[in-house]
Amino acid sequence: MSCTTVSVVIPVFNSAQTLELCLQALAISANGALERIVVDDMSTDDSVAVARKYGARVISTGQRSGPARARNLGAAQAQGDVVLFLDADVRVHPDTLERVLAYFEQDSNLDGVIGSYDDSPSASTFVSQYRNLLHCFTHRISQPRASTFWCGCGAVRRGVFLRLGGFDERFDRSSIEDIEFGVRLTSQGGMILLDPKIQVQHLKRWTFFGMLWTDIFDRGIPWTRLILRNGSIPNDLNVRASQRVSIGAAILSVAMICLEYFGIALGCALICVALNANFYQFLAMRRGIMFAACAAPLHVLFFLYSGVAFVAGAIAHIVSPIPHHRGVG
Repeated sequence: MSCTTVSVVIPVFNSAQTLELCLQALAISANGALERIVVDDMSTDDSVAVARKYGARVISTGQRSGPARARNLGAAQAQGDVVLFLDADVRVHPDTLERVLAYFEQDSNLDGVIGSYDDSPSASTFVSQYRNLLHCFTHRISQPRASTFWCGCGAVRRGVFLRLGGFDERFDRSSIEDIEFGVRLTSQGGMILLDPKIQVQHLKRWTFFGMLWTDIFDRGIPWTRLILRNGSIPNDLNVRASQRVSIGAAILSVAMICLEYFGIALGCALICVALNANFYQFLAMRRGIMFAACAAPLHVLFFLYSGVAFVAGAIAHIVSPIPHHRGVG
């Protein structure tokens, strides 16, 4: 019989439709949670009514303050030994909670565990499929010993979370609050594991410009500032050495086009493609060769604007470095 209890914490803002699917999946999960806490960030739709319909405990932030503070409020009032953070736009698999519980019961030294999006996102648009499959692939090939945390589907011992002061509430919109927390935890000797078999289906519909905004302003720039503040670059996830070389090749390719050295530009682009051949093979196996071929230029563009985000983040770091989070303990 399980001796570890899990509280699920879900922040929500005007996401009634996906929240309902999220809570439906939790209700039929193979291993139920001790409690489900939905933290409402002043929604104006039916999110609160949906949460109550499925028996979730509802907490209000009292003012629009972003998911970092919402998650902190939920964790502070949770009763479980472990807090599993889920986004309101994901749907757990039947064995998701069971796999999470097993890790914490098997290893008393484990502080956190994170999962992955599955390879079947609900939105059928090309950009949504590409963006979700990129995340899925990145988590599948990453090291089991993680250097960051992920709130889409990430669990942490509640005592550890509270001792570290939770997420940095200066991130007042969805950004890198989970990454910053993971870096803080691991820098103090904490252990986070990544298991891509702990899966959730992503329900978000991505747009091209929404992807650009998220990758540049919500992730790329603040992540660069965090890396430069800490003075070290992890060789994992989206900042692996091969990814950094890909960014350089993509930028050099554009520079060569501007200088009308088209042969060199083509060579740089081909280097970028070759470095990511495994990803394109993954796409071809999941969605076909034509999908992978169409995704290749978009992926080169991804590296290009990631390089732009790095430069912008470096400038922002020089002008105004991110202060260290002052948590409890």
